[in-house]
Amino acid sequence: MATPTKLRSLYRAFLRELPSRPLSEKSRSPLQARIRSTIVSESKTPIEQAEQFLQYVKAQRMYATLLERYNPGMGMDEEERVRLTARRVGMDLPDEFSYSGSGESSGSGNKAD
Repeated sequence: MATPTKLRSLYRAFLRELPSRPLSEKSRSPLQARIRSTIVSESKTPIEQAEQFLQYVKAQRMYATLLERYNPGMGMDEEERVRLTARRVGMDLPDEFSYSGSGESSGSGNKAD
């Protein structure tokens, strides 16, 4: 049987790996409540299995962090990615022509005389 101190430290380690939540009247997420009820109950889950799952959760968080760090364009749309790629090699993309009536004319003269 695991000691209460070991279980408490394991529970706190799980809470550190979960995303933080603002303090409110319902401060625990359903996942936090499930972890707490599993640890508090005298379950037959071995402490080694819980520690192994904690290592898995830490590895998943680190994987997501590294994925965001080394693939910064992952969340960008295609147009923004192309613009930044062109900037990286020292080029600027030309401004796109718009057919909307913005009041500017690209012609050489004024028709209304």
